[in-house]
Amino acid sequence: MRKQFTLATDPHVAEVGDVELHFVPEVYGDKFLDVYAELQKAQEGVGDAKDLSKLSGDKLRGLYKGMREFLAQLMTEESAAVFARFDVVVGGEVLADYRRSVEAEEHASRVGGQVVDRSLRLPDRVLVELFEWTVELYGGGNRPTGPSKGSARPSSRTGTRGKGSSPSKVSTSMRGASVPS
Repeated sequence: MRKQFTLATDPHVAEVGDVELHFVPEVYGDKFLDVYAELQKAQEGVGDAKDLSKLSGDKLRGLYKGMREFLAQLMTEESAAVFARFDVVVGGEVLADYRRSVEAEEHASRVGGQVVDRSLRLPDRVLVELFEWTVELYGGGNRPTGPSKGSARPSSRTGTRGKGSSPSKVSTSMRGASVPS
């Protein structure tokens, strides 16, 4: 027996306004889980708040920053550079740029600089939709919607169409063997 498996080679593309964000075609399970675990750490400070309007600005900002960094790690380098960009600036000069704010903050503290967030600005709803899409895409929710080539064919119907009487005494068409009148 022989089974052939295909690997995706073209990036997944999310169109956000006039910007295309490219996500890597394949992510190994452990990579996805590592990135997802980092997001869960960011969510720990939020608790079980289902109503985001009750969160403090700092907690909400931390949650969105975690989602942004989660998404950036699943993007191609070119898209990540547009989506999540944190510049380390000293005296008006950009010394370096990072995809993760923590790394930028560490560098800035060493050189006496500041971090300037130059990430792609998106409405919260779009950020959440991107997050849900990638979880479905990489987390196993992306299943074929049609029948597979190996699916069994539906069984054939037996009998002929006949006329049967309904409680209203009107003749109606029924499937199955013909019923004599």
